[in-house]
Amino acid sequence: MKFSSRRFFIALAAVVMGNAIYLLLMPRLPEKARHAAFHLDWGLVLDFWICLVVFNLLLLVIRKPK
Repeated sequence: MKFSSRRFFIALAAVVMGNAIYLLLMPRLPEKARHAAFHLDWGLVLDFWICLVVFNLLLLVIRKPK
């Protein structure tokens, strides 16, 4: 697989924006949806899911027309 710096920066932006969204939402989330440091929990799953959604939205917005 070839390294793509464009894809890397899109992924980096998605992680930063996704984590910012999660941190803004965290005080309003139920206790089970809050991430505890150094644990695998539902908060980590939710954070990953938000980052994944942001990544795909960025790909849709930035994609090249064919």
